[in-house]
Amino acid sequence: MADWMSLCGTAVAFLGASLAVGLPCSGSAIGVGTVGQAGAGIISVDPDKFSRALILQIIPGTQGLYGLVVWSFAMMKLGFFSNEAVAALSIQDGLRFFGACMPISIGGLICGIVMGRIGAGGLSLLAKRGAELSKSILMMVMMEFYAILCLLASILMLIFFQPTV
Repeated sequence: MADWMSLCGTAVAFLGASLAVGLPCSGSAIGVGTVGQAGAGIISVDPDKFSRALILQIIPGTQGLYGLVVWSFAMMKLGFFSNEAVAALSIQDGLRFFGACMPISIGGLICGIVMGRIGAGGLSLLAKRGAELSKSILMMVMMEFYAILCLLASILMLIFFQPTV
């Protein structure tokens, strides 16, 4: 029974690490796609605005990168990339590890989607006043700040995660 419980804790930890990359990448994909759809319309009217539209489309993709960073760190913390056996965690430790992965999981998903909406709105400004791209970028950076806070929270919790003995 003890072996099964330690496997459950480890499985919950791996689930948290998987969600840390899967959800932010999903949010980024939705955000990048939203801006891309809006950008295609603007580019069809004025192809010279492609590079500026591309800048707005790239920004929501950062959440996926943040998720990948947390996933990599979490997998290293679990010993997945070493030649040693993966750590057997109690269910309590597995849940703590899972919880450490949740800020970037949830925050990355939401921020990626919302940044896509902000970027699509920014394309309207780009279409009407092409010289004011920086205002759209600044609005997206305000949302990026919260994604960075989520990244920081997950990394700090993983750094200080110590399994109970």
